[in-house]
Amino acid sequence: GDLVELFEAVRALSRLGEDVLVYPDAEEFLAQALHSHRMSALVAEIRRDPSAHSLRRDLLKADLLPYQLDGIAFAAGAGRAVLADEMGLGKTIQGVGVAELLARQSGIARVLVVCPASLKSQWRAEIGRFCGREVQLVSGKSAERNAQYMGGAFFTVCNYEQVLRDFLDIERSKWDLIILDEAQRIKNWEAKTSRIIKGLRSPFALVLTGTPLENRLDDLYSVVEFIDPMRLGPAYRFINRHRVASETGKVLGYKNLDALRAHLKPVLLRRTRASVAQELPRRTTDIVRVTPTDEQLQLHGAQMQVVQTITRKAFLTEMDLLRLQKALLLARMSANSTALVDKQLPGYSTKLERVGELLESLCAEPARKIILFSEWTSMLDLIEPLLKRAKAAFVRLDGSVPQKHRSRLVAAFQSDAKCRAFLTTNAGSTGLNLQAADTVINLELPWNPALLEQRIARAHRMGQKRPVQVYLMITENTIEENLLATLSAKHELAAAVLDPDSELREVQLASGIEELKRRLEALLGAKPEGSPDVSMQRRAEADALALAQRKERVSEAGGQLLAAAFSFLGEILPAGGSAAPAPQAVAALRAGLAECVETAEDGKLRLAVTLPGMQSLDALAAALAKLMAARESGIGGEAGAA
Repeated sequence: GDLVELFEAVRALSRLGEDVLVYPDAEEFLAQALHSHRMSALVAEIRRDPSAHSLRRDLLKADLLPYQLDGIAFAAGAGRAVLADEMGLGKTIQGVGVAELLARQSGIARVLVVCPASLKSQWRAEIGRFCGREVQLVSGKSAERNAQYMGGAFFTVCNYEQVLRDFLDIERSKWDLIILDEAQRIKNWEAKTSRIIKGLRSPFALVLTGTPLENRLDDLYSVVEFIDPMRLGPAYRFINRHRVASETGKVLGYKNLDALRAHLKPVLLRRTRASVAQELPRRTTDIVRVTPTDEQLQLHGAQMQVVQTITRKAFLTEMDLLRLQKALLLARMSANSTALVDKQLPGYSTKLERVGELLESLCAEPARKIILFSEWTSMLDLIEPLLKRAKAAFVRLDGSVPQKHRSRLVAAFQSDAKCRAFLTTNAGSTGLNLQAADTVINLELPWNPALLEQRIARAHRMGQKRPVQVYLMITENTIEENLLATLSAKHELAAAVLDPDSELREVQLASGIEELKRRLEALLGAKPEGSPDVSMQRRAEADALALAQRKERVSEAGGQLLAAAFSFLGEILPAGGSAAPAPQAVAALRAGLAECVETAEDGKLRLAVTLPGMQSLDALAAALAKLMAARESGIGGEAGAA
């Protein structure tokens, strides 16, 4: 009330022609207070009963859970806030919701999202899914990035490293709202990244982090300082007020935490899975998209070229199917890491980087238990160091573990609170009860949708008392994206030859090949054929007929040429001193050649042979040309002698 009266007094003085000097920091404080006052009625209305409010269904293109709408209202009302919900509660959708609500209520038009590089594609996908506003991912060279910051997109998404390089370009742009995702990146208040990020200016700010306080109270101080540098006071005063230290400076504990909570209450909101368990669905699925490295794309592209070549063939042999299966397998492996394909460690993999970040966030929650599935033991080998880095104990079950030892691993995971993760291949997708887990991470998608359900059912089953969070890791611009589409459409896997776990022992090519090609076309993103153009079809048929007639003429001429060449060879071979060929040898050769001869419908004979390559054709052409030249010179010599 006092602030509103102050603002009205300043406005009245200005109308009277009086000069009123308002310093920038006071102006920012006044603007924020007025915003909170203006939003207070709407925020109170939403937070009174978020489950019944119309914005649950009207704000975004998806129904919000009550606690999510409550978080959006809290952050939008505060103007500058920290949303510190536990992992898996939907902080991204709340971030998009805050931007949308501020656009409607305060007219904001430009939002900068700063996140880890591995999350940029995820933000673009979520924005498209939830609100459909224009989004620009910052990439490319310096001049290109500069133009992207200055562009007109509602959302601009960059990563922390780009802020360090492009700070001046970012600073020149006017941002209405800045969102920091995974903001524990600025927990060290003395680090260069933290100092640069805190130099960014905007009227509204939102910090998203599931772990605002990881190891020290100083971490929380640094995160809060971004949204309000005055709230917790100077660093030295904050440390003296809340830290308990020995005479040597060793931190023994923290104090006055009730006062700290009171200071933070207006700007920080944290909900745990336990606190909103009644609102959570029993199972939620997050699709985590990552952008591959150039090295991954190169390996993937080479394998998909093999796939394209094979699928263009009119008829597929058993060997073609084996080559096809191997190429698809290597393409899927490259989407995980190049090390799975070329065996060169450490390899290139953005998926591993993202999984590492995800595991650190999840393992920071004491009660979280995780099952990680991968089809390949080599991928699990790469995951183990990530869990060790997160200081999380784990067990591992794959095909090499004897059946009698598996129950011991399951018991350790189920009963030991310190055992945080269960690593397994598809060997653990059936027959295991792992209700201690509330999180399932699929490091890649299986061919068969039923197998994916079997994996999730290890945790999402009778006896599970907590909501289950499922993560599907998808590498963009790879076969995984199209595989996701075919899984979501619930296509039955008729072409079981593609499934590495299939027990199929034979392939009925005549009946199954069309279904195989249809599925591959779906995976390769082939466009459906439109209605045929009659004139184009006739022209194509005429061209095909002309080509066939030309091949026929070339075939006949080639036959005549070969016959003449072999006849000539018979004439020029020296007769003196050489025995005539044995009739049995001639008969045997003729019988062998006869097996290569086909009789066409017109009664003509065709000799079919297989050449090892185009080089053989070149050599044959050169040899025939020499024979022709020798024959002509021989004829010319005979004529001269005559």
